[in-house]
Amino acid sequence: MTDTLVSRDLDDLLVRVACGDEAAFERLYDRVSGPVFGLVMRVVRDRAQAEEVAQEVLVEVWRSAARFDGARGSALSWVLTMAHRRAVDRVRSSQASGERDYRVGVRSVEIAHDQVVEEVAVRLDGERVRRCLGGLSEVQREAVTLAYYGGYSYPEVAGLLRVPLGTVKTRMRDGLVRLRDCMGVER
Repeated sequence: MTDTLVSRDLDDLLVRVACGDEAAFERLYDRVSGPVFGLVMRVVRDRAQAEEVAQEVLVEVWRSAARFDGARGSALSWVLTMAHRRAVDRVRSSQASGERDYRVGVRSVEIAHDQVVEEVAVRLDGERVRRCLGGLSEVQREAVTLAYYGGYSYPEVAGLLRVPLGTVKTRMRDGLVRLRDCMGVER
């Protein structure tokens, strides 16, 4: 099955979910829960919070499926965008809570200079990676996202996308080369 057919299948499932079809939601859940959790885990970096956020996202998919517009993008992109936003919101909320605690004197430990420098570097790298991901073709971005954000192996990515393993390897290689060049990483 081609990428377009896989995308259309997810789009069709999401349209059926919008009509209240529970069986369609089960199938959609099975197909997107792994990538959603992987993406959230990369952003939140705490398994318990990542599980909670991923669950919130999937509940939100059920509740807001009617807002999906296939003309604006694929179902997987819509769901992963929702997951990314929720994960970022959770990180910001945690940071704001920490800052409030600090201001009222609850936190007494200062963050070491090296930790601050490392945190800033990680954030800047993350922003650069997101920008560079936007420069990949849709099929490269989908394969890279499933493998790195979704945590899937190459054979699992091939199964999800319903393409041969060699095709996935080619897309990954080409996508990673383009990412490396975009980010200015030396070989």
